[in-house]
Amino acid sequence: MSQSTITNSVAMKSKQWTSKKAWEWHKTQPWLVGCNFAPSTAINQLEMWQADTFDIPTIRHELELASGLGFNVIRVYLHNLLWETDAKGFKDRINAFLSISSEYNIKTMLVLFDDCWNHDCIPGQQPPPKPGVHNSGWVASPGRKRIIDKIGWEHLEAYTKDILTTFKNDDRVIIWDLYNEPGNEGMGDQSMHLLQSVFQWAWQVRPSQPLTAASWNGELKTLNDFKHKHSDIITFHNYKDAANLEAEILHLQGFKRPIVCTEYMARTSESFFETHLPIFKKHHVGAINWGLVAGKTNTIFPWGSQEGTPEPTVWFHDIFRKDGTPYDPKEIEIIKSITSTN
Repeated sequence: MSQSTITNSVAMKSKQWTSKKAWEWHKTQPWLVGCNFAPSTAINQLEMWQADTFDIPTIRHELELASGLGFNVIRVYLHNLLWETDAKGFKDRINAFLSISSEYNIKTMLVLFDDCWNHDCIPGQQPPPKPGVHNSGWVASPGRKRIIDKIGWEHLEAYTKDILTTFKNDDRVIIWDLYNEPGNEGMGDQSMHLLQSVFQWAWQVRPSQPLTAASWNGELKTLNDFKHKHSDIITFHNYKDAANLEAEILHLQGFKRPIVCTEYMARTSESFFETHLPIFKKHHVGAINWGLVAGKTNTIFPWGSQEGTPEPTVWFHDIFRKDGTPYDPKEIEIIKSITSTN
């Protein structure tokens, strides 16, 4: 499918911020440093947010750990099914979550859609983790079939607009990540129409916070070009070594907009706090690593890990064990030393 065909498939009416407005926003923010967050008791977004499993004590304890590191931002995933099954309750729980995070002076970046991992899911009780398997229960939103067959897109539009409208002027929400890793799980350009649509829906609300979607795979050129040209601020994922990270930052600076890395830190891929945080800080690029407390998502295990894999000597992601003890005390000292001068 050509770029022109894809672009013409949605009547675009951009309300993207100007570069000047984006930099004005940036000047009001500290250096953003934090983590992607799901409580250790949740295997996925549904278990995190559903009424029966919305675990306030764990959320509070783990955000306290994040605050203790000097983190001032977290990235949190929502899911369309949560809104479709219980819109009011879902929004009430988001509000409660934001109240807790703000107690620890942490701002929240909310993610609306996601192409990663399992594309079939249902609300209600979620499956237990598969021992040793990285993110065995994480669920895509809205999933392959609804994207390709355009099933229930009126609900996806209503979900997007209602969530954005409810929190569009809420200063506890710092950034809207409209769509995580579109094109993943073999979706490729099939995700383009939803990507375009969610930007269009978001522009119709036009929240006070910046709108973005991150580049994550250089081979998905059409998707990346759209995201770079329509996001208010530039976001990206990088799980490679320090030289690769700095090269990507220098490339993205060409878009003349503020930059935030919304996923990094995978120890066995040479992506470390010690090597990467100084680069982010040097360029004043926001840094949001994957993981906080090891739990049901099993992200201490690497991508592609097999069922029954024993706990690795070198964790892939995450910083703390469930009891609050650190995976590596020296790592904690490094993070605190860098964030303390923020």
